[in-house]
Amino acid sequence: MTHNQKKQLEQQLWNIADSLRGKMHADEFRDYCLGFIFYKYLSEKMHRYANNILKEDGIDFHDIDATSADGQAMLAALEEEAVAQLGYFLLPAELFDSLAKRGEDPEQFILDDLTAVLRSIERSTMGTESEEDFEGLFDDLDLTSTKLGRTEKAKNALIAKILTHLNKIDFRLDESDTDVLGDAYEYLIGQFASGAGKKAGEFYTPKEVSTILAKIVTTGKDRLKSVYDPTCGSGSLLLRVAREVEEVGDYYGQEMNRTTYNLARMNMILHDVHFRNFNICQEDTLEHPQHKDLRFEAVVANPPFSANWSANPLHLSDDRFSQYGKLAPGSKADFAFVQHMLYQLDESGTMAVVLPHGVLFRGAAEGQIRKYLISEQNWLDAVIGLPANIFYGTSIPTCVLVFKKCRQQLEDILFIDASAHFEKAKNQNYLRDEHIDKIVTTYRQRLVEEKYSHRALLAEIAENDYNLNIPRYVDTFAEEVPVDLAAVTAELQELEAGMAQIDETIRGFCAELGIGAPV
Repeated sequence: MTHNQKKQLEQQLWNIADSLRGKMHADEFRDYCLGFIFYKYLSEKMHRYANNILKEDGIDFHDIDATSADGQAMLAALEEEAVAQLGYFLLPAELFDSLAKRGEDPEQFILDDLTAVLRSIERSTMGTESEEDFEGLFDDLDLTSTKLGRTEKAKNALIAKILTHLNKIDFRLDESDTDVLGDAYEYLIGQFASGAGKKAGEFYTPKEVSTILAKIVTTGKDRLKSVYDPTCGSGSLLLRVAREVEEVGDYYGQEMNRTTYNLARMNMILHDVHFRNFNICQEDTLEHPQHKDLRFEAVVANPPFSANWSANPLHLSDDRFSQYGKLAPGSKADFAFVQHMLYQLDESGTMAVVLPHGVLFRGAAEGQIRKYLISEQNWLDAVIGLPANIFYGTSIPTCVLVFKKCRQQLEDILFIDASAHFEKAKNQNYLRDEHIDKIVTTYRQRLVEEKYSHRALLAEIAENDYNLNIPRYVDTFAEEVPVDLAAVTAELQELEAGMAQIDETIRGFCAELGIGAPV
């Protein structure tokens, strides 16, 4: 698929979403739109998989007679293979196009059948390896909601219209285009995020920021054994890391919000990540970590900024926090996430996390944690200041902290001030490719550039009492150019003389013409 065809697919999907949601808020309609796209994807993948098996017999999956003994035997064999390979199974009559074609008839009521099909997908996985990855996946598609319409007929009409429009789009599930639909899906997530206000930060990290984190944690690597995001949202950050290497072994994530957790699992499957290669869990990461016994080669996250957490003193006996002697304050969980992520980081791994600027200079417990990370462990590798107003739902400036347990540059920490390097947009600032490349190149080569980057020796940081506020290390202050008053006076006198000459010339012309000179 060409770049233009890919963009056309993205635009087609967004046009459907935008035109059909009516008065429904963007983040409400998101769950329906993305859920039905996912259902269509599962259907097309099932149809294609079955037809590959049936190719030698010259049979199309749609043409199997489910009422005959031979047809039932054929479907039973296909189900066994599909569940083992794809993780789920759909009957021919349950495929997206079958239901969409029935929905074209305004007299056909398809909501009950649609509900049954979505439950059937989950039921086909029960007792298998993929059960956990499909369980409750369609819970947010509430087909009884009054948001879809006041009457059952109105709800049915809207859902039928969505299915009909989506059915006309070719998802092009060729082997060479495995990421095309996944990319379109992420494009929609981003579009919905831009209209979701403060809620957007719960499930989506802007692509430019994800790219920076992904490039940093994959520096010097072609393959990753594992990547982990403890606040994975829609899973886009995990998938962005995979773009920077040839192969990722396994993807791990945890997400507290049920709706966003479902979104992440769908996103993984839509990007053709096999159900055996991802493990996304729903729980509060700080209170109930689900992957505590594992260590990961790459760790990335965009945690909720300065969130509340329990800060329960019992956590001081938790291996994630005990060595620091202090817990992050209950009103600011930023360092609690850092501590958790470092605990999960492999000795040879790299970690990059987006945080508010307050983590750089706030005192008390946070100051003690900072000091321990730098003076005792020497794990902090770089501090990168990002521009303000690049995240959905907040305009505050943010930073990226990069950590390594086995650092090569033990004597210094790299500071990058990229806060002034961005492009202004109508409602939000964004980073161009050249801005991203400059940050990543500066990090990878540990370049020093006046008013942009500085390698601060550990002794320098200690002198600043482990305050990491970027202006202490990268001086971006523009010096005032001294004014030469004599030169300015001479220029003004020359200007006045010139004006007098012009005035005299005008008066001469007026005298020749016999008219009064202007005052």
